[in-house]
Amino acid sequence: MTTTPTLPLFSRRATLAGGIVLGAGLALPALAQEDNPMPAELRKALERDPNAPVLGNPDGNITLTEFFDYNCPYCRLMVRDVHGLILEDKELRIVFREWAVFGEGSIFAAQASLASLDQGKYWQMHSALMAIKGRAEEASVLAAAETVGLDMAKLRRDMESDRVFQHMSTSGELADHMALMGTPTFIAGNEGLFGKQSPKDLRDLVARGRKALG
Repeated sequence: MTTTPTLPLFSRRATLAGGIVLGAGLALPALAQEDNPMPAELRKALERDPNAPVLGNPDGNITLTEFFDYNCPYCRLMVRDVHGLILEDKELRIVFREWAVFGEGSIFAAQASLASLDQGKYWQMHSALMAIKGRAEEASVLAAAETVGLDMAKLRRDMESDRVFQHMSTSGELADHMALMGTPTFIAGNEGLFGKQSPKDLRDLVARGRKALG
């Protein structure tokens, strides 16, 4: 489900702090109280993973992390708003977490998108995949890759790389241990928003994140 939830755990505003063990053996603290900040280890895992694509200002003073799926209708609707936020806020860095929760087509799309990083065309591929009419499946994903101008043989090889699988595995681990409820999920500072958001919602989340982190 991608609709805004009614459950309180991770609804419109929630403090993020959860226990997690990543592939590298990093253990993070258990769930904190709502008035506690996000543990530093969790923030590092969310915001500074070298396998996560970064857009916007890589040296920006606030990070917005998005968990998304290429078959999520609300993720598709928000691509323009996310891009607009990048253009508007010159001190914003955005980390993309490919969280393929809508089946095999989503997994294939995430692999292809992450592999496009090696050809320097991640944003172009990301945008093309989000613009697919109907479901993202192998045929439509490969058609999008050809439209972007990717080297298809290289793309196929890079889709099977350890880097790609590590990113996808880490996304699932982070989501599971923070009890994320679906896509899209946006995280900044110590808060998260789930479901379709307005541009103002995103700007306000970023502003609160800046304030919380000083």
